[in-house]
Amino acid sequence: MFVVSLTYTAPLSDVDALLDAHVAWLKQAYADGAFLASGRKVPREGGVILARGERAVLEARLAKDPFAQGGVARYDIIEFVPGMTAPGLESLKEA
Repeated sequence: MFVVSLTYTAPLSDVDALLDAHVAWLKQAYADGAFLASGRKVPREGGVILARGERAVLEARLAKDPFAQGGVARYDIIEFVPGMTAPGLESLKEA
């Protein structure tokens, strides 16, 4: 599993110009089962994505994000193995 931290590298006006395309890209990743949760950082200086799958596939997907293609965000990927979860989220644990 992965935590992806996006940090904006451009003014919010540039980010907002790509926001609709970014949201469409996110929706496709959810439909594909790759993303589990996402949202804005507070304060609004980037975002966070909780993802699953293979790292190389995730990296390729992130490269197609309109924010990446527009050069408005940097991505940091943290891989981890969930060992404990809240009730109802047991399916996130890896065997």
